[in-house]
Amino acid sequence: MRMLKIKNLTAAYGRVRVLKGISLHVNKGEIVCLIGANGAGKTTLLSSISGLLRPLTGEIILNGTLIPRRADKIVALGCSLVPEGRQVFAPMTVRENLILGAYVQYRKDKKALAGIETVYDLFPVLRERAEQLAGTLSGGEQQMLAMGRALMAKPKLIMLDEPSTGLAPLIVKNIFKIIQRMRTAGATVLLIEQNARAALKIADRGYVIETGKIILQGPASDLLNNRDVQRAYLGRVKGE
Repeated sequence: MRMLKIKNLTAAYGRVRVLKGISLHVNKGEIVCLIGANGAGKTTLLSSISGLLRPLTGEIILNGTLIPRRADKIVALGCSLVPEGRQVFAPMTVRENLILGAYVQYRKDKKALAGIETVYDLFPVLRERAEQLAGTLSGGEQQMLAMGRALMAKPKLIMLDEPSTGLAPLIVKNIFKIIQRMRTAGATVLLIEQNARAALKIADRGYVIETGKIILQGPASDLLNNRDVQRAYLGRVKGE
């Protein structure tokens, strides 16, 4: 079953066209990664899906429904974004940040806040830091908070934009393990990641985007072994 289907999507900032006819899909229960250089259009794609940027043309279908224009309506449909740079609310506590993540669902279901225990189970450090100001957390803890906040909306599809940026290797390894656990818990994941090797190792499928176009796609294992992908994004080529 297709959780997300994008067809011929174009988007621009002013007169600069960034996405040029993007088509892709994410099946229910998959981890799909999108890799590419800075400026290729990866974040613009997530902004278009999440309602932060209005596309020029094309279709975005989430779980069989053409997505609305408003970001809150898209969250209500079951799509959450973990933005690049984490963007937690620094003057608020960890618990308050998580409660804000449940806002859209809480309007429909007053029991939505009970999901905070599920988040604490997935990220035990957040339970320990519940009353601590988000701005005082380490980079890795802030990333976990951003992920937990997105999960509070009970998403069917969770999109992560560069979750490993600026984090120590050991923390990155833990973040990728948590992404796998999120999938095991029932979420479908669309992942944008500069660490292409780590992303492809946990993904089912991948897409390579270059200057606003998909230039390559396939099973993650195939992309890992593709010599062009190795040269451009993995830093080495087997046998050379």
